[in-house]
Amino acid sequence: MPLHSEHELHNRRRSRNVGLGLVLLAFVALIFALTVVKVRQGNLMEAFDHQPRVSILPQEPAAATTEEERP
Repeated sequence: MPLHSEHELHNRRRSRNVGLGLVLLAFVALIFALTVVKVRQGNLMEAFDHQPRVSILPQEPAAATTEEERP
């Protein structure tokens, strides 16, 4: 018989801590997976940095300069 047996409160706390640890581990895994997906699709990401985005600007037709249009 051990000299010092654990109290039932310690067993309940341990099980709660293990459960919380698993939840936190699942959250970290989810964030990591989302990061990997976003990095792999890097060409689709565009940051918001208060700069005009070239991909959403309307396409301007090429200016046709001919001899007749020149002054």
